[in-house]
Amino acid sequence: MNKAEILVIDDEPQIRKLLEITLESNDYKVVQAETGKEGIIIAANHPPELILLDIGLPDKSGHDVLKELRAWYNKSIIILSVQNSEKDIVTALDNGATDYLSKPFRTAELLARIRSAIRRNQTNNIKNVIECGNISIDFIARTVKKNNDFLKLTSTEFNLISLFAKNEGRVLTHQYILKEIWGVGYQAETQYLRVFVGTLRKKIEDNPNQPKHIITESGVGYRFT
Repeated sequence: MNKAEILVIDDEPQIRKLLEITLESNDYKVVQAETGKEGIIIAANHPPELILLDIGLPDKSGHDVLKELRAWYNKSIIILSVQNSEKDIVTALDNGATDYLSKPFRTAELLARIRSAIRRNQTNNIKNVIECGNISIDFIARTVKKNNDFLKLTSTEFNLISLFAKNEGRVLTHQYILKEIWGVGYQAETQYLRVFVGTLRKKIEDNPNQPKHIITESGVGYRFT
């Protein structure tokens, strides 16, 4: 019984009921709010392990609620919304959303994203070494192993895989990655990033054309698994 508490902020009663049934049957505790203001108050008084947030709320935009929450709430927030344009997804992720799922969503996928997000909460204090399948990353020694063999990575490639690994399971937008690795002046250089990701894939993936670690989120960015 994990009994992690999840706050659902959504104005649709049928969605809240569906989520309540689904989550409680998987041993999560569910708290509900139907407005952004109510959700913020609940989260402030008793911070949950994870928040599921709708963008289309009756009192204020979910984007604004997300920004208010991110001023102090440092655990995972997954967006659930019918608004699934590239712009909405990128805006939410850049404002601090951990993940984004479009309605209608598949239950199995939602549960998998929740597990990944909660796991990320619990490993927020990054260890010196992270194991990702057959990949081992040592942040202190700045080394990467694949199947126990050291890989020859440039400094930029190591910084890139470190950023991915520290945000395992989270979608990172092109703009966020470019800003973190190369600085503000490079935020529009998506082709530049694509080249580096391609080179890194050749070194860490068994089949770079069918990557299992660095997954492309079309038009948005990358997710490391």
